[in-house]
Amino acid sequence: MKAALKTALKPYRAKRNFAVTPEPASGGEEAGGALAFVIQKHWASRLHYDFRLELDGTLKSWAVPKGPSYDPHDKRMAVQVEDHPLAYARFEGTIPAKQYGAGKVIIWDKGTWQPQPATPDARAALAAGELKFTLHGHKLQGNWVLVRMKGKGDQRSEKQPAWLLIKEKDGFARPALEFSVVDEQADSVAHKAMPRRKKSGEPAPAPAARLPATLSPQLATLADAPPPDAQQWLFEVKFDGYRLLARCDGERVKLITRNGNDWTARLPTLRQALERLGLPPGWYDGEIVVQDASGHPDFGALQRAFDGETTGEIVYYLFDVPYFDGHDLRGQPVEARRALLEQLLRSLPASPLVRFSEALDAAPQQLLDHACRLGLEGVIGKRRGSPYATRRSGDWIKLKCGLRQEFVIGGYTAPQGAREGLGSLLLGVHDAHGDLRYAGNVGSGFDDAALRDLRRRLDALAIETSPFSGKAGGVRQPRWVRPQLVAEVGFAQWTSGGAVRHAVFHGLRQDKQPAAIVRERPQRIDHGKENTMRKHDEGEADSVLPASFKVSHADRVIDRDSGARKIDLVRYYALVGKLMLVHLKGRPVSLVRAPAGVGGELFFQKHADTSTMPGVRQLGASLDPEHPPMLEVASVQGLLSAAQWNVVEFHTQNALASAYDTPNRLVFDLDPGKGVAWPAIREAAVLLRAFLTELGLPAWLKTSGGKGLHVVVPIRPKHDWETVKAFSQAIVAHMARLIPERFVVKSGPANRVGKIFIDYLRNGKGATTVCAWSARTRSGLGISVPLAWDELDQLKAGDQWNVGNVHSRLDVGNAPWAGYARSARGIDGAMQKLGFTAPA
Repeated sequence: MKAALKTALKPYRAKRNFAVTPEPASGGEEAGGALAFVIQKHWASRLHYDFRLELDGTLKSWAVPKGPSYDPHDKRMAVQVEDHPLAYARFEGTIPAKQYGAGKVIIWDKGTWQPQPATPDARAALAAGELKFTLHGHKLQGNWVLVRMKGKGDQRSEKQPAWLLIKEKDGFARPALEFSVVDEQADSVAHKAMPRRKKSGEPAPAPAARLPATLSPQLATLADAPPPDAQQWLFEVKFDGYRLLARCDGERVKLITRNGNDWTARLPTLRQALERLGLPPGWYDGEIVVQDASGHPDFGALQRAFDGETTGEIVYYLFDVPYFDGHDLRGQPVEARRALLEQLLRSLPASPLVRFSEALDAAPQQLLDHACRLGLEGVIGKRRGSPYATRRSGDWIKLKCGLRQEFVIGGYTAPQGAREGLGSLLLGVHDAHGDLRYAGNVGSGFDDAALRDLRRRLDALAIETSPFSGKAGGVRQPRWVRPQLVAEVGFAQWTSGGAVRHAVFHGLRQDKQPAAIVRERPQRIDHGKENTMRKHDEGEADSVLPASFKVSHADRVIDRDSGARKIDLVRYYALVGKLMLVHLKGRPVSLVRAPAGVGGELFFQKHADTSTMPGVRQLGASLDPEHPPMLEVASVQGLLSAAQWNVVEFHTQNALASAYDTPNRLVFDLDPGKGVAWPAIREAAVLLRAFLTELGLPAWLKTSGGKGLHVVVPIRPKHDWETVKAFSQAIVAHMARLIPERFVVKSGPANRVGKIFIDYLRNGKGATTVCAWSARTRSGLGISVPLAWDELDQLKAGDQWNVGNVHSRLDVGNAPWAGYARSARGIDGAMQKLGFTAPA
């Protein structure tokens, strides 16, 4: 055993001079029944995390550059290094300069580990390249896996095999954009006592937290069918009412709508009922309803209760508790939060106005069918093990009995015959650009009192011109109103023209803003996947933005389709900043500002006052003597400063500022015309690459973040702008002559119907192309992402990645463009092959 241990530690000892370094040469005791693990935060030439597992008398060790993540989508690179002695688990200190691994080391986490039952033999699992294990530490808990990456040749012969460290899906898993353990728990645990050991799968203790002043509720995603893994979900009745949050500070209760409006004064009876219960401090989430004679929620009765100020019979169904008694429960599994809430309500005096929303025990399709027969709106599904996300989430879904949603009222028609008030309401929804589009009308579902009340409200909002963008087809003698009222409407179907059929009015909504009303489109819920954007809430702990960085108007929605806010975009640029700087540094940049968001007016700025934008600097006036200095984004702080200034897109020129008169790349933008399908765009990129290869030129690929693709050619800076642009035009012209059925050399929509324009105009002096990792001012906030050519066949769109799903691409990062700079070639030989003569 001693000989084997000596052999295992030989590489460790050979790298170190123990007369100089304070690291232990050997020693340490085995943990006995429980194997130890330690993670050391190591400020060497680059900050990384050393992950070590006790096994066979040593610490098996991996260097994890980014550190561990609680998000199962994050596959963190872990490079296996030499075994360390067990005594290293207690090492904290500074490795002196010029020694191997020089830099500061702290014990970031420690505890015990055990192989999962499925892989009891840890040695065999490591040899096979996949070790599943459970951690019991101060910071890391739950189930994890180490997977060895496939490399060239025999992995056993590699000195430093590459592995992936991945969090498995369990009650501890949390989305990366909501929680970063390395950022939010950065300090040493060397002198902390070990926490109480938990049972496998038990959630980490809820952190202590002050009761926040505001809270955004988790919203459900409309699903097109019950989830296929129904056993992983719990289901409740979908109440036909208003969403309401109750904030209790231990004495007073405030009642807050989903949009943050304080309705405490409008619900005095409910407030008193909650205060009499003596709820512990916390945020309580639920739905208020008025029930009919059979005990079913009646949305119309709820509206009449508010209109008549007779809210004493409103019942509050509670279903969640994101904050409770000095703790933040948002990271706890939904079933644990609900169990706590149910237990609390059972321990308090019964109240006829405050009730618990019971879970339903049956298959989801049976539940939905039964709910529909009872006249209910539908059911809500919640994924077991999921945290409370203060946003719309695919972890909560709604299954409806029929089509029903909110519409903005943009006008009405006059009543006919003996009918009073109005004939029908003219309905609208906002499109991706924020324009109100006509969506049909509703003329049924009203009683006489509702008709008179609506007419009174609408007369007060009368205007002369239509609030709809485009025509309201088929409407005779409309009367227009300011679009300030929101109607809840059920209907049979959408027509191909975007209008509702067989619509029935259910009532006005007082809890939703007209600007937020868009067409609700059902999504498919897959096994274990969340379909919607992962977003932050401003009140949540922030793991990417500097604490000192403040964002003005953080909650302003900049993209209605995705619901993305300004804070989401700023956080996105903080997340991808280091990746993006590789493409930004040294290049003149143009900034596309969108103060009104996607669909609003854009401002394309090559020059700006940088005094209020730290990290953005002005380049020398000599680059363009006839104009003000151009700009460079020189740091991540510059990206954040620009995003705070409402910049969405970053565009770069084809030359470095240090050699501005000689471009060092060509860019070809594959811009599809009307009627061009996505497979044709992919094929066009392959054809262009093949021709560039014939010319002896390298070709690198990235998505545009919009409809097309970009092919980028690094070149040696020798020729002037005019020559480089003319040469790129000659390449495009050759492609158009060679394959005229696919390509055109002239821009303009009329010239490229059914064809692709390879845009060479981006190669002129002062012209720009959207930078890699930049977001686009388009619906969904697509981003431009570097690609490997072998990924092209699986690529589904030029905006496949966006601000919301970028986490799925971060670990790939710029790797597809490794070797980009070294691949640059001179273009003299290519010009000769093409028969191109440079302009005089």
